[in-house]
Amino acid sequence: MNSTLDRLRTRLEDARIFASARSRRRFLVHLLALVLAFAVVTVLVRRHLAFLTDVRAMAAFVRGYGVWAPVVLVCLQAAQVVVAPVPGQVLAVVAGYLFGAWWGTLYNMIGITVGSTVAFWLARRYGRAYVERIVHEDVSEQFDAVSADYGRPALFVLFLVPGLPDDVICFAGGLTDIPLWQLVVIAIVGRAPAFFLVNVVGDLLGTDRVGPAVALAAGLVAVSALGYLYRDRIVRLFGRRS
Repeated sequence: MNSTLDRLRTRLEDARIFASARSRRRFLVHLLALVLAFAVVTVLVRRHLAFLTDVRAMAAFVRGYGVWAPVVLVCLQAAQVVVAPVPGQVLAVVAGYLFGAWWGTLYNMIGITVGSTVAFWLARRYGRAYVERIVHEDVSEQFDAVSADYGRPALFVLFLVPGLPDDVICFAGGLTDIPLWQLVVIAIVGRAPAFFLVNVVGDLLGTDRVGPAVALAAGLVAVSALGYLYRDRIVRLFGRRS
């Protein structure tokens, strides 16, 4: 009996997850803060879901800050990458609606750059255990199948194709050994085309050109749907070769 307990104790000791008690406490504190933040965001999203998905209501909210409206938009776009309480596409339409296609894209990409950098850093700083509490296990497993030789082009294509979970990819990408500055550049270049087109939709709506806006939006939705449906095939293009 005692030998069985000793073997069990030895196995538990060998299965330590944290290198030290300090790292365990730091992880638990961070996890607690994350859970509390998630709970607050969940309550706010449920209470204001209609507002968060209503382009005109969101535009009115951002416009209400006057000269600070661009700063508010940048902060919201950065936050949605990390916490995702607001759909990024809604903010992109709002930016185009308020500031036009070019300035709207600029403000959006500043926010995306800040948010993506934070997501990459969090993943790299706190590791896989942290990411798996944010990213669905299937997504992380799919990204694990990507060959290290194709890490950069794979990330670029995943960011470029509409319909794929860009914000989730940021966390998964942070687990690679690609330098942080390269991850940020890949995210900016890959995400810019789709964000520009969504900003054009907002610009068209803001200038009462509803027909072209609807046509462009329908095209983007169709491409996004294809990207989502064929996401597994896209990932397999960069998979490890046996």
